[in-house]
Amino acid sequence: MRAPNEIDFWRGFALVTIFINHIPGIYFERFTFRNVSLSDSAELFVFLAGCALRILVDGAARALPAQWLVFRLEARAFHVYVAQVFVTEMAIALLAAAAFLLDAPYLLDWHNTSAVFNDPVRAHIGLVLLTHQLGYFNILPLYVVLLFIAPAVALLHRYARVLLPLVSFGIYAWSLISGVNLPTWPVEGTWFLNPLTWQFIYVLGFLMAGADGIGGFARRHHSVLRWLALPVVLLGAYVAFTNFSPDPVDVPEPKLLFTFDKTFLAPARLIHSLALAAIFAGTFKIIRPWIPRSSEFLCLLGRNSLNVFCALSLLSLMGQILRFIFGGYVALDALIVILGILLMGFIAWAAEWRERLRADLAKKPDLPPHSSAF
Repeated sequence: MRAPNEIDFWRGFALVTIFINHIPGIYFERFTFRNVSLSDSAELFVFLAGCALRILVDGAARALPAQWLVFRLEARAFHVYVAQVFVTEMAIALLAAAAFLLDAPYLLDWHNTSAVFNDPVRAHIGLVLLTHQLGYFNILPLYVVLLFIAPAVALLHRYARVLLPLVSFGIYAWSLISGVNLPTWPVEGTWFLNPLTWQFIYVLGFLMAGADGIGGFARRHHSVLRWLALPVVLLGAYVAFTNFSPDPVDVPEPKLLFTFDKTFLAPARLIHSLALAAIFAGTFKIIRPWIPRSSEFLCLLGRNSLNVFCALSLLSLMGQILRFIFGGYVALDALIVILGILLMGFIAWAAEWRERLRADLAKKPDLPPHSSAF
């Protein structure tokens, strides 16, 4: 178990806010930072994923030959892919059970699930190919794609460092200008979070986490960058308070450059998320002494982000169903949030307990190989 650190802390913070925001209409969503921000937890989560990749590449995997580095990263990507397929099927089963028990067949139409019940053969092929995604379950598919391209990011960084930001920015700009996105199937449409553009903030997180290059420059000039970021963050808060959004009809071509589109990670959202990172980078050491227990808890969530993310996805869907049954009472909303966060913490704790138990059993010489049931 690694020690509490800034990346895990903010990743845990992002997981809690994603859980709350994935229950539409819940009372407590008005207190999440997206209400005072142009960007939200999705940008934060992907940016931190890029940071984590850089720490791995420069740390534990630094001495690995290229082929073993690729194998390690692709194995992780496949692990997340399996988690995405599993949690999606669990969500479908949960909605089906709720529709059956509540005699509410319209629940089968929630969150783009109708194709699964009306056209199950093609829909399940789409689920496996990630071309069919449920609403509120469409962050992990993006994460899967980013992890599958992680070896390319790592190898470009290792062998052609100058090309990495150029290639990433080129793909981002081309997708914004052309409007290209990955298609969905069998339901016609496009991905809610376009991997062609969101890869750029992933790569920026990777670059910013380094001790050299852009990351080194940012560290050397952090105080200046923080002051430059402050008006951007304040402007984003004003935009959020006023619900201002440019009308696509009134902006020039290419329109995606001037809107606040989340699917394509429009430049305004990207710049604002980077400004937030500049403001809050390095604050963990200040925050931790003031709220030590909460900091430890968020770091616990962040260390076990995949398990927690899968859990929060299902817990938020359960929260939606409970609010559908009983209505949107503040007391119920509070119960959902409290129980949900406690269960997220329990799942993170159980994951670490299991790993500690495996490590302890492995140290005992009297146990035969592979004797552990874990």
